Amino acid sequence: MHYKDLAFEEKNERYTDFVFIGAGGGSLPLLDKSKIKEADGYGGFPISGQWLVCKNKDIIEQHNAKVYGKAKVGAPPMSVPHMDTRIIDGERALLFGPFACFSTKFLKNGSYFDLPLSIEFDNIIPMLSVGWHNMALTKYLVEQATQSHSDRMKALKEYFPNAKDEDWELAIAGQRVQVIKKDEEEGGVLEFGTELVHSADGSIAALLGASPGASTSVMAMLDVLEKCFGDLMQTDDWKEKLHKIIPLYNATDADWLQHRKLNNTILHLDD
Repeated sequence: MHYKDLAFEEKNERYTDFVFIGAGGGSLPLLDKSKIKEADGYGGFPISGQWLVCKNKDIIEQHNAKVYGKAKVGAPPMSVPHMDTRIIDGERALLFGPFACFSTKFLKNGSYFDLPLSIEFDNIIPMLSVGWHNMALTKYLVEQATQSHSDRMKALKEYFPNAKDEDWELAIAGQRVQVIKKDEEEGGVLEFGTELVHSADGSIAALLGASPGASTSVMAMLDVLEKCFGDLMQTDDWKEKLHKIIPLYNATDADWLQHRKLNNTILHLDD
């Protein structure tokens, strides 16, 4: 494996039995460089995320939760609007969104050539097919990208009627690269979740798609272990360590019921 140390601009070579590619929007180009046949047909569709960020500290202090609404008809799953309390640079912040915007970059600080350079012979049909079958998504992105501040505030006021324009400003959060892959019926499909691509011998694996948050990251990593370290997962040593880290890993229905009863007892005692 050849790699470049970006901090010192040095190129190095390293030999290893396993490589995991978990570079967000940068995963697809790195996977493509691996030249494994399992990566054939995969492409990416980048979408920018924007948020309204509250500047009024009095309003920020009144909210301490993540409250979800409902996505509009025709909107993609990741567009579900919500008001969210976050800690940014050590300070409480209040965000509302997301609002989508299209960019050809795969990373927030990437290159505008990321998307064009990712198109190759093996994935051009899936990518063209996805474009043809997702006109509604294209329309949605155009509408989102052309919104004014007043338009975004109108969406916010559906949840917070007393919101004032001067208390909120727009901020770009980052990039999501949705997975495009081959499909026998449609030629190509657009996936809104995460996708694990690995070589047949388990020597390399890449996590593609929307960034896995806390709710899905554990399952994603367990998937990596099961697909690339299947034999080791069956050993007593690995089973013991996994059970210590995740007590309900491979649990039976009886285990889940016992776990729920225990949690209910704890909640009752806390009340």
